[in-house]
Amino acid sequence: MSVTRIFVARLAGLTVLDPLGDHVGRVRDVVLSFARGGQPHAHGLVIEVPGKRRVFLPMTRVTSVDPASVIVTGLVNMRRFEQRAGEALAIGEILDRQVRVRSSEGDYDAVVEDLAIERNARREWLVTKIFVRRNEPGQRSAVSRLTRRRSGQTTLVDIGQVIGLRRQPTAQSAELLLESYEDLRVADLAEAIHDLNPKRRAEVAAALDDEKLADVLEELPEDDQVEIIAGLENDRAADVLEAMEPDDAADLLSDLPPEQAERLLQLMAPDEAEPVRRLMTYEENTAGGLMTSEPIILGPEATIAEALAMVRREEIAPALASAVFVVRPPLETPTGRFLGLVHTQRLLREPPHNPVGIAIDKTIEPIAVDARLGEVTRTLANYNLVTVPVVDDDGRLLGAVTVDDVLDHILPDDWREERHDEEGTDEEVMEEATRD
Repeated sequence: MSVTRIFVARLAGLTVLDPLGDHVGRVRDVVLSFARGGQPHAHGLVIEVPGKRRVFLPMTRVTSVDPASVIVTGLVNMRRFEQRAGEALAIGEILDRQVRVRSSEGDYDAVVEDLAIERNARREWLVTKIFVRRNEPGQRSAVSRLTRRRSGQTTLVDIGQVIGLRRQPTAQSAELLLESYEDLRVADLAEAIHDLNPKRRAEVAAALDDEKLADVLEELPEDDQVEIIAGLENDRAADVLEAMEPDDAADLLSDLPPEQAERLLQLMAPDEAEPVRRLMTYEENTAGGLMTSEPIILGPEATIAEALAMVRREEIAPALASAVFVVRPPLETPTGRFLGLVHTQRLLREPPHNPVGIAIDKTIEPIAVDARLGEVTRTLANYNLVTVPVVDDDGRLLGAVTVDDVLDHILPDDWREERHDEEGTDEEVMEEATRD
């Protein structure tokens, strides 16, 4: 190794290279084991490989560490990393933790700033030193790295002087974990949260704001959605449901016990709860059960400029931004008579002052609210659409089905789980077994 002592915080973000210098991924965390008792040891790295997938790399595969990169040997097992009992993530769980330090001058409270690991004669990487920041007098507890200013004396102490390193993670460390994920897209953040154990998922959910948690829930499997929403206080759960797309909120509420779902609906603002209640009345595999009730809707006299301003809004999903639905008043679903849709590409070709009514594509027929999944899928495929209007028997617009809504229903329930179930080489199996 190019170094004999490594501070784990400095590993975060380092490029991982194979012996030929090709890019493998980036270091995201260090896996510590407390399972054997005594001195904790680092037995692997969590690395992020292309596709934002996080996998486990045993420390036995690490051949060199320098300030810019980590060199590894052998094939990387591409099974997604799953934290096991007796393990802790150094960066995600240990850093910023409150501990007690024994000292000849008197014990004191401190915050973990970094951990030093060193390799012994048996080629094991042991945690030997803890870099701590002493709490100032009157400081009750540390504040998250996201908000606090660093203050207080720092010192490097032996691992044997530190009490409380192994205790369960706190909400504070959950915020630190989110800080390490701040560059992820929502879908990738959801995948990372899915990989956590239930307790950590609950802590991370508590640390997210309502809007971000709503976005994450929309990307999680149903079981995770139910687990997280059921673990929130009712008032906050209702706020998060209000921030979700109505169709996603309706799907989630349908998976809850009826009495709990009704309690949350009553806590939601009436204008937010009403479309969700309406969506819950439709069968799951029909256009009504698939659609969102909040597409982009305008009257025929609205200008092209107004329509473009609507589709440019950041919060509009790309599929919904592909078209504007033109109706007679009222302009909230269920609307007045549906007149047709205007494709965003057509909007870009029209003078800004023209009304949207002259750009309607009259070749696209809306589908009935009770149309089955197969009919919806064929309509999208036949006309190369990413969204299709849904109307009732009176021709009023009720919502729109987007291609992602359809994919969610035709893909297997576990489609979010990227499966790499190969057992790997005998060496990989043995390395995995050492984590137990």
